Amino acid sequence: MGGPNLEVFKFGLYVMFPIAFMYYYGINLDKRFAVPDFWPRPEQTNRIPFEKDEIHSELERLRRKRLELRNRRLEEGGDVGGKGA
Repeated sequence: MGGPNLEVFKFGLYVMFPIAFMYYYGINLDKRFAVPDFWPRPEQTNRIPFEKDEIHSELERLRRKRLELRNRRLEEGGDVGGKGA
């Protein structure tokens, strides 16, 4: 059997292994796992309107789009209501 030095060595190994493991994999995580251009730039994202006239123009745009899709469905002979028969 081993002596006290072996037990001290094993204890040191048991304590230092997780610390060394976390240190090795914890360094430079941003550089190692960062994906360039992952998040869109502000000019590429949807901009929420805050002003009253911007809100009205956005609602009008959505209304025109909805009516255009409805008219296209009617021309194709589709159902106007969404439920079906």
